[in-house]
Amino acid sequence: MHTDQTAPASHAMRPLPRFLVAVVPVVAVAVSASLVTQPNIPTWYAGLQKPGFTPPNWAFPVAWTLLYAMMAYALWRILALPENRRGRSTAIIAFFAQLALNGLWSFAFFGGRSPIAGLIVIAALIVAIIATIRTFWRLDRTAGLLLVPYLAWVTYATLLNGTIWRLNG
Repeated sequence: MHTDQTAPASHAMRPLPRFLVAVVPVVAVAVSASLVTQPNIPTWYAGLQKPGFTPPNWAFPVAWTLLYAMMAYALWRILALPENRRGRSTAIIAFFAQLALNGLWSFAFFGGRSPIAGLIVIAALIVAIIATIRTFWRLDRTAGLLLVPYLAWVTYATLLNGTIWRLNG
């Protein structure tokens, strides 16, 4: 008979709670951002001067759906790590900080109808995404890499946001 007197190793989250923690907050941000954005597209946003490199309106929900799915999967991978893994908590905090800024951008730019407020938030968002990629990369390179397209899109969105502010300021 085997008796193990050692303390049990810290385990990763069980699959269903891990899925819910990874997906529900991302979906909540996506839905709330969409609710504040959609009514402003045919009205306020349509009336703004935009640069020639502005994608068509249909491209945004396609891109964001893919990016949000990749973000949730990246977090799901981090949540799969043992809870006592060094850096795991920091990575999770970094993820939720950038997710909050992600949602805040829609409220600043579209909800507040303020390209300058959006620019301030999106600059902070880039810093937060980079921090999240760095913390994820140390724990799980795939999780870190899953966020690189997100950083690329937000960098492009920053240029777009800044140019819209300049054209309409």
